Amino acid sequence: MESLIFIIILLLLAYFSYPLYVWCISIVLYAYVSDVSLSLIMVFIFISLFFIIKDLRLSFISKNLVSLIKRKSLLPKISNTEKAALEAGSNWVESNFFKAQVDYEAINAEKVTKLSKEEQDFLDNEVSTLCEMSSDWQIFQDRDLSPEIWKYIKDKKFFGMIIPKEYGGLGFSATAHSHIIEKLVSRSQVLAITIMVPNSLGPAELILKHGSKIQKEKYLNKLALGIEVPCFALTEPNAGSDATSITSSGVIFKDENNKLKIKLNFDKRYITLANIATLIGLAFVLKDPDHLLGQEENLGITFALISSKTKGVDNSKRHDPLNIPFVNSPLLGKDVVIDIKDIIGEENGIGQGWKMLVESLSIGRGISLPSVSLGGSKLALSVITYYTSLREQFGLSLSRFEAVEEKIAKIAAYTYMLNAARNYTLDAIDNGQKPGVVNSIMKYHATEKFREIINDAMDVLGGSAIMRGPNNLLAHAYFALPISITVEGANILTRNLMQFGQGLIKSHPFITKEIQAIEDDNIEGFDKAFFSHISLVTHAFAKSVFCFFTRAYFIKTKGPFKRYKQKLLWVSATYTLLTNIVLIIVGPALKKKENLSGRFGDILSYCYLITATLREFEKNPKEENKALVDYFCLYAFSEIQKAFEEILLNISVLKIFLPFLRLNPLAFKAKDSLNASIIKNLEKDENLSTLCDSVFISENKKDRLHLMKEAFLLNKKHEKEFKEIKKAVKEGKLKNDTMVNILDEAHEKEYINASNLRAMKRAYKIKQEVISVDSFKVREYKANK
Repeated sequence: MESLIFIIILLLLAYFSYPLYVWCISIVLYAYVSDVSLSLIMVFIFISLFFIIKDLRLSFISKNLVSLIKRKSLLPKISNTEKAALEAGSNWVESNFFKAQVDYEAINAEKVTKLSKEEQDFLDNEVSTLCEMSSDWQIFQDRDLSPEIWKYIKDKKFFGMIIPKEYGGLGFSATAHSHIIEKLVSRSQVLAITIMVPNSLGPAELILKHGSKIQKEKYLNKLALGIEVPCFALTEPNAGSDATSITSSGVIFKDENNKLKIKLNFDKRYITLANIATLIGLAFVLKDPDHLLGQEENLGITFALISSKTKGVDNSKRHDPLNIPFVNSPLLGKDVVIDIKDIIGEENGIGQGWKMLVESLSIGRGISLPSVSLGGSKLALSVITYYTSLREQFGLSLSRFEAVEEKIAKIAAYTYMLNAARNYTLDAIDNGQKPGVVNSIMKYHATEKFREIINDAMDVLGGSAIMRGPNNLLAHAYFALPISITVEGANILTRNLMQFGQGLIKSHPFITKEIQAIEDDNIEGFDKAFFSHISLVTHAFAKSVFCFFTRAYFIKTKGPFKRYKQKLLWVSATYTLLTNIVLIIVGPALKKKENLSGRFGDILSYCYLITATLREFEKNPKEENKALVDYFCLYAFSEIQKAFEEILLNISVLKIFLPFLRLNPLAFKAKDSLNASIIKNLEKDENLSTLCDSVFISENKKDRLHLMKEAFLLNKKHEKEFKEIKKAVKEGKLKNDTMVNILDEAHEKEYINASNLRAMKRAYKIKQEVISVDSFKVREYKANK
């Protein structure tokens, strides 16, 4: 009993993070009351003084710890490229999960970005007009956007969304940027990609943030107006995910007029818009072999601006990315000569390319690609909801089959989550945050979840999904999906190296401080960080034990979904504890343990996605969305449980805890009954329309999506009458014939009136159109692209 009381006292001290001297006093008092010998108590007090008195601790403990860590290389080192990446972003909500806490007040206090009137008008008018002008099928047949579309894009400044008004751009928020891409992609992936890339990756952003005043005045207005078309040339045959290994080079020399110039040689590939670009943003390694600028020979990765008409530049070829006809090309340069002033930022930009790159890539990861996935998800959900309510097999709508319900419910829940995560991330970006770790999470999960969504949608749609033609709204999204998975950090890299690898160093409250203190031989700085780190670990341990045995039921939270908030705090405490334990066991090699890193990244990711989902409901509480929140949170917690188990399974000394973890799991996936609740809510068009609010539906009554929605509404309106007629046929009161003849007979026998007859024939007719698939004459088929 005495031992148990002692353990409880220690856990309470750890849980409330009391300072070290309180620990020592409490232990001494307990030992005295428990009749521990005075000599042992005095020994404990003597040892404690070396920890409590700062000067003694620095001289006898921290100094020796620093020497030991250096000698044994117990902490990972941070390379210069990693330092640049860490400096490029800011810590945000993800740091909670390395501190055994979740700050719900701060989460809900993040200001919600609302579209300005100008942004909303642009979305309602210019974006809708551009969608109306576009036909995805025709774009594929022409292998290009039409001249009219290109002109409209440039005239309406679609390439200048992120460029401030002072330079002639639209000056839109990140949120507006996202909503525009989301709506465009529901019409055409090619259209969205074409507009997305100049606004997320390339010269405009780099000039805006790092360019000289002259460069801003020279280029930004022309980029905004589409006079200059940009591309960003980074990737090479041997430098994909590892951008630091680029070999394209620039050598400084003096020309015949004794002016400093740079001679470039480069071999780039996968460069979007390169074939039509007039202004190239080029990444290369700058070298100064003759020391014309100083003593350094290798000046590092540098970005420059080059006209595509410059002698030696070859952008004449095109790639064919899975038959998706957006402009993507190789880019070659042989002895291309540019001026020093063409470097972005001029001389101040020399060697700053890696830092610029990290900042630039995070926009695509956090804004553009998630917006593409979200728009595609909403389109897929709309299409399969309409289709499965209309298509019948065995006398039932497809949506009534449990296996189909399961797929649609998952798609709906993922779509709600993606929308929530997009909103939360962009609110932070518009409020001045630069959440690099979260942007990696967004890129990975948005594209991976869309991969599941589009695959499930194709499965549900069956034969109609695999017949290409103007009526197939998802085939091209299916073809294009691997492109999103691959670009801006392939998903394998993003999951297994970036999310946790970057998050551990950047978001952990003490590791970076400890590493930096050791590098600087700063004993006092190390002391402060290290003992704060120890305090965090003991706090996380006590909190994890408390949550484990109480299942976190006694943690106070506010607002809706309190149970999920309690579980998230439980996960945060366990995650903090396990992260630090594994770091002790594995040491610096943890950076190379890609599978472990991936599992830790999964936990971190799902913690963020749960947070965003709960916040979204709190900001916009709707009864019909409760089932979606339940579905995703239960799914995410079960994935976190799985990741925890796999981490323990692969750390031999921690395997013994695996049975305990399985006996007391965080959650199980949602019950089948939840699927039916979600489908029931989607049957109401107002709920589906709200969830898929950005999907463009043409005013043209012959447009496929317009027709699908009309058929959905008409058949839903007359659902009762159709059921009664089917019942009459089954009972032999009406002949089993074609539906048109059955309806005529039903009218004759006064089952339905003349008005209903016309409406039901119309409903049946367009229903048949919706479930039809494309076919072509042989000559036309062979001409298709």
